[in-house]
Amino acid sequence: MLAAIVVGDALWMGLPLVTCRGGSFASRVAWSVVRVAGLPELATDSIEGYAALALRIATDPAFHASLKGKLHQARSTCPLFDADRFKCYLETALVSAWQRWQDGAKPQTFRVEASPFC
Repeated sequence: MLAAIVVGDALWMGLPLVTCRGGSFASRVAWSVVRVAGLPELATDSIEGYAALALRIATDPAFHASLKGKLHQARSTCPLFDADRFKCYLETALVSAWQRWQDGAKPQTFRVEASPFC
């Protein structure tokens, strides 16, 4: 989970974070987060692609600026960065779980549906 927080924070700050999908949990999370943030061009499938992309970002000011612009836009439109909505859904889930426990129901998976409050 720490990987998702670090990647999300880096993206929130406008840092184009290059990632490479790999076998580790952290690499898979980082790869997924940049794609969910609307920046699939930051996710590579090889170490060679990773190095080439990092070099392009470092040496191509127009490309770097375009990525930063997309990140800035994503901050206001992407659900990944909507902390208030996440908080609302988490609170709803916790209240639902508590109510199930109070009712004596067995633990089970459930889905938090859209709410006019979230």
